[in-house]
Amino acid sequence: MSYYTELAQIIKNSPSTVFFGGAGVSTESGVPDFRSETGLYAEKQVYGYSPEELLSRTFFEREREMFYKYYKENMIYREVKPNPAHIALAKLEEAGLLKAVITQNIDGLHQAAGSVNVIELHGSNHRQYCLNCGGKYSLDYILIPANCTGDVPKCRMCGGIVRPDVVLYEESLDNDIMNSAEAAITAAHCLIVGGTSLVVYPAAGLLHYFKGSNLVLINKTATQYDSQANLVIHEPIGKVFTAVLAELDQ
Repeated sequence: MSYYTELAQIIKNSPSTVFFGGAGVSTESGVPDFRSETGLYAEKQVYGYSPEELLSRTFFEREREMFYKYYKENMIYREVKPNPAHIALAKLEEAGLLKAVITQNIDGLHQAAGSVNVIELHGSNHRQYCLNCGGKYSLDYILIPANCTGDVPKCRMCGGIVRPDVVLYEESLDNDIMNSAEAAITAAHCLIVGGTSLVVYPAAGLLHYFKGSNLVLINKTATQYDSQANLVIHEPIGKVFTAVLAELDQ
């Protein structure tokens, strides 16, 4: 039996399946993984700081102009489209075979593919809000020069600073969102984890809430949880889900 057939049968027979994904889900759409050697670490040569520094709350408060310059140039990918993994997950949800998608990504590609129940642990760069009055803005708003002083977007209502609704380094994850993720994983009979090395906490700690019968790990490289999984697949996630959909359609 192939890995694909085995995973298809697990999904088909599971009363409740949840998917938990990381950067590797979006890299196949062309979104860089700045934790990889070939990712945005190279940008330190350009900006003089690591991505963790540039995307920290301290840097946001201290160097707003450079923060927004970096953010706009490196964290927004208007041209990318959902890849086969995003599309397959949306189809599984539509078919009633997937209860929720929990993602560490901020690119909105799961929603673009058609997924509805998406829990965004780190927020979304498609949402912005004013730090002063709480006004809500779209991604387009912060990219229009007329709405900015230099690179810093300003609220049209009160003149306050408009920031992305994403979790920066040094900031805590939203409690309500974490509770939703924990509840979804706790209730799952099958948890599929894909495109993440499971080394970033507190997100990686969510696996401790899984009490179901099938833990499936899909990642190009090994993770510290491989020995605990019922099924481990070290292949590109888009390839895996394309094959699984084909199996389920038979």
